[in-house]
Amino acid sequence: MRTDDPAGASPAARYRPLPAMPLDDRRWPGNVITRAPRWLSTDLRDGNQSLATPMSPERKLEMFRLLTAMGYREIEVGFPVASRDDHAFVRTLIERDLIPDGVRISVLTQARDELIRRTVECLAGAPRATVHLYNATSPLFRRVVFGMDRDECRDLAVRGTRLVAEYAERLPAGCDLELEYSPELFNETEPDFTLEVCAAVMREWGTGPGREIIINLPATVERSLPNVFADQVEWLHRNLPDRRHVCLSVHPHNDRGTAVAAAELAVLAGAERVEGCLFGHGERAGNVCLVTLGLNLLTQGVDPGVDFSDLGAVRRTVETCTGMPVHPRHPYGGDLVHTAFSGSHQDAIKKGFDAMARTGASTGRAPVWEVPYLPIDPRDVGRDYEPVVRITSQSGKGGVAYIMSERHGLELPAGLRAEFARVVQRHADAEGAELGAERIGRLFAEEYVERPAPPLPPPVPGEPVTVEVHLDGAAGADPERQVRAELARRGVRVRAVRRIPGRRSRAGAGEVVVYAECRTGGRTLWGAAAGAEAAEVALRAVRSAVARARPAAAGPAIEPISESAIEPAIEPAIEPATAPALESALESAPAPVTAPAGGRCGHRIADAIAAR
Repeated sequence: MRTDDPAGASPAARYRPLPAMPLDDRRWPGNVITRAPRWLSTDLRDGNQSLATPMSPERKLEMFRLLTAMGYREIEVGFPVASRDDHAFVRTLIERDLIPDGVRISVLTQARDELIRRTVECLAGAPRATVHLYNATSPLFRRVVFGMDRDECRDLAVRGTRLVAEYAERLPAGCDLELEYSPELFNETEPDFTLEVCAAVMREWGTGPGREIIINLPATVERSLPNVFADQVEWLHRNLPDRRHVCLSVHPHNDRGTAVAAAELAVLAGAERVEGCLFGHGERAGNVCLVTLGLNLLTQGVDPGVDFSDLGAVRRTVETCTGMPVHPRHPYGGDLVHTAFSGSHQDAIKKGFDAMARTGASTGRAPVWEVPYLPIDPRDVGRDYEPVVRITSQSGKGGVAYIMSERHGLELPAGLRAEFARVVQRHADAEGAELGAERIGRLFAEEYVERPAPPLPPPVPGEPVTVEVHLDGAAGADPERQVRAELARRGVRVRAVRRIPGRRSRAGAGEVVVYAECRTGGRTLWGAAAGAEAAEVALRAVRSAVARARPAAAGPAIEPISESAIEPAIEPAIEPATAPALESALESAPAPVTAPAGGRCGHRIADAIAAR
């Protein structure tokens, strides 16, 4: 509500929608985009003129080189009669032979004699160029800005077209010159008048075989729903004469925030060319974003014909040239668009990556991209997976497990994931900030590996210690049996010894990581350790877990149990006859062997784990 209105009336009464487009037999909703349209970048014209500090000649050249390197073949390089710098830049490109083969430059001009003459003359020596002629055609501009009727407005466009053709004849031979005509504010112009003006321009230009024309339809100020714009485009597409000799183009702006949708629906409706800017630069709310349009196509299996493989470098160049940062949430290119903070999202992403890995391993080829919450593989735009999952107080066990796996090479068992996630969340709540991967690895080492743990006390009646042991990377002759025998000799009840699938484990050769889930005193807690000898490492992991369960005591009382009381494991059970020999061997075993320096297990926390 307007606070300055004594009646408290809504300001909505002061606005009205554009008239609806009568197109009951519209066809665009049933169409599908199967190939990319032609692209024109107007970063150096529409994008540049919207900057508080326009680009210097050096920045313009840097932007031009970026656009050509990405694969854009039509580039609007300026408004030469409106700016001395633009005129000088166009001449620099031509005289220094900086326009690559296959690239067509475009220049803008209003429909006035002197402006057209100077614009065309500016193109002398260019191998390929487009003169972009425009005049405003909407009722508001005809009435308020120019004081013209429809006939005068149409005649202005026709006369401008005639002058472009006349001055083009005076250019030196060898210039492939095209005409682009824009009825400015097309989306606010009566459809029948748009058709009348465009048809008159086409006749004057002599449109036909070998003499194509570009009819460009600007939503100069976005004023309607994208489907209304699509109806307007389709109606003109179906009614233009000599349609096969016309390249129908659109130039959407983003005033309502729907420029991308408007452009995509316009292509469904018959448009063959789209004008826009990288990351949506341009007047007011900007032009349509060429990055979003191109990568939207890529994620639908359509090659955009533009190289986005290093989008970070593209963004840095654009930010340097324009002096404007790309928003962290900008589609595809922002810092946070491949990032999940939510626990449920992180869990789904991890499961998606795991499923992709299984599919790739079983088929031997790259699978179709199917990862929840990630519409594109970050690596396809030059990003890494490291920032995909970031940890805050909103995160859960899936995100923590992902960080431990991808950054530290540790595949945590399900129970440990849940327990450690609570540890991480407690610290995130206390610190009120994001926890980085290094910090999370340090927390794991402090909580599960580096905690002081005295030797297990002698077995006495009391609270039993029962464990489930998870081995990652163990090698040698039946390490499961060794683990069972050593723990049983210490009076620890072993429920099971399980192997963690080594598909993505980073445990180095000869190394083992052991996770021990211990139950004692009515509590279930975990410990971890790493080293070379599975039995010795398992014992240290159990001691760590017991120390966490009873931090103030030297250790719990351990109920002595016989080997026959050990529950069968999922892995092969220990044969009782082997136990005495194992006990003897373990009693005479040398001191524990630490993991080799620089081992792959756990990356930066490997040293802490091994030293424990």
